[in-house]
Amino acid sequence: MSSEQRDSTVEEEGGDSKALALKMLVAGGFGVGKTTLVGAVSEIRPLRTEELLSEAGQSVDDTGGVDQKTTTTVAMDFGRITIRSGLSLYLFGTPGQDRFWFLWDELSQGALGAVVLADTRRLEDCFPAVDYFEHRRIPFVVAVNCFAGARTYAEDDVSRALDLDRGTPVVLCDARDRASGREVLIRMVEYAGRMHAARLLDSVGQGADPA
Repeated sequence: MSSEQRDSTVEEEGGDSKALALKMLVAGGFGVGKTTLVGAVSEIRPLRTEELLSEAGQSVDDTGGVDQKTTTTVAMDFGRITIRSGLSLYLFGTPGQDRFWFLWDELSQGALGAVVLADTRRLEDCFPAVDYFEHRRIPFVVAVNCFAGARTYAEDDVSRALDLDRGTPVVLCDARDRASGREVLIRMVEYAGRMHAARLLDSVGQGADPA
């Protein structure tokens, strides 16, 4: 197991020594549905750090396209979901506004992977999250939150629009629906597992003595 994977794995307290708890991030732009997704899938009461939007923040918070939003995450969201027996995910939702991005480095420590939520009405808002995870080589999937009334795009169209690296998964979802969110997380675990395994094999191959 790589050091990345060891940092991402926690032994469940008081449980089976073989039980794993993996850290995952849920990221994306302002108002894209991160808090909603964490709350929908969490089997425990989610921890939320939301504050009311105020007039003081109007000059720095772009609420275009999410005019009905009245609160914002100022630190993180936290939830927990059991994917299968012996495998749980600890979910950390990141704040979406630029002024809180300094928290991302702390939240990403030890994360196995991430879900980048996207809204096709404001697709450009998820570019910073995509760049962040690509530059740090943290595996991620893009989950397109299908809002009512928004135009539906195919996964390939979204991938091209975001100029994603080849193989980066794009999935459609409804952040309000537990089953839909769970499927996104399963795709993330599977993809992150393949990526970390490939990197481990590559490092072993590079370290081998030439014949």
